[in-house]
Amino acid sequence: MRELWERSETEEDAFARRREKLSRFFRAQFGGGPQKWVSSPGRAEIVGNHTDHNGGKVLVSALSCDILCAASAREDELVEIASEDFYPVRISLHDLGMREREKGKSVALARGVLRFLADRGYPLRGFSACTHSTVFRGAGVSSSAAFELAVAELADRFCGGTIPPLDKALAGNFAENRYFGKTSGLLDQAGIAFGGLNYMDLGTFPPAVESLPPPEGYRLVLTNTGGSHAGMNAQYNDIRREMADVAAFFGKKRLRDVSEDALFSSLPALRKSTSDRAILRAVHFFRENARVERAADALKRGDLSSFFAQVRESGQSSLGVLQNCYPPGEIAQPVVIALQMSERLLGGGAYRMMGGGFTGTVIAFCRKGEERRYGKEMARVFGRENVFYADLRETGVCEIL
Repeated sequence: MRELWERSETEEDAFARRREKLSRFFRAQFGGGPQKWVSSPGRAEIVGNHTDHNGGKVLVSALSCDILCAASAREDELVEIASEDFYPVRISLHDLGMREREKGKSVALARGVLRFLADRGYPLRGFSACTHSTVFRGAGVSSSAAFELAVAELADRFCGGTIPPLDKALAGNFAENRYFGKTSGLLDQAGIAFGGLNYMDLGTFPPAVESLPPPEGYRLVLTNTGGSHAGMNAQYNDIRREMADVAAFFGKKRLRDVSEDALFSSLPALRKSTSDRAILRAVHFFRENARVERAADALKRGDLSSFFAQVRESGQSSLGVLQNCYPPGEIAQPVVIALQMSERLLGGGAYRMMGGGFTGTVIAFCRKGEERRYGKEMARVFGRENVFYADLRETGVCEIL
């Protein structure tokens, strides 16, 4: 049985209080005490922005925030999940078909995860669960994928513990794409399923996964620059669609099977077939893959200067080439303001826009001892409630004692 990440004494006390509160909530909802406890972390995209859905390469890490779940098996074949912050989920294991009216809701994620696992032949059982989340909402650390993987882990705890991390990740990705209606790649779910800081090549199946040493002496500071991801699915989907348009020009389904040389050799005809923005987004894909390789190599060599350079270049490419730091034509550009502030404030370390983009989060590597100074300045502009401190977490989604 895997344990949670190592915690300090202060963190242990806070975790104990949190667990006791969730246990009381579980008793109030379902009677009796929970049999199982599960933790599903958030994730940080380190390098590899919008490459996963086209078979790209990424650096991703689990984070020291999580959805904590208390759960017990049921005698019937129902799955019930309660939370103080979200609408309750109630699903029959005999009724796992997609429902259009559920798209964009948590119940769609849970139903989709269970459908995928059932189709893979896992012997699902009913269970009751209560959840409490410290995954920073609105901060781009993938609270939706943390919930998906929590459901997959809970299902695993009550059907024999035989589901491998990759199937849990695939279940979450299936649910998000098909049932929820967001065409994301596998980065979020795989980062949470495997835990640690990993290089992943998502162009192969199964994906190649290599554990990497984290940068010593640094903490992460995440700044939610404001705005909501609600209503942004069309913007995210446009990136995937435009990259697919470029791949289709070459008779391929994904950019991984096209080369940058072929793209530039075909520019005259390609520009007649698709938009300049689509072409630029394809260029970002090719060069981001190369940055991932260089960043991974730098970490293995302990060359933090080179690693941080790749992180910064990734952010610059997202801004200028991928063009997902603010919606087209929008004069409110808080992500760009946060990037400029980070450049001014950070003497070392690195920073970039993280995640789907168009609104949301800037992630920064700050030297330990200096993270509060950086965070204080970001809070002055974006609000204290929007600045979060985190560490990389070694364990992915797991059962805990």
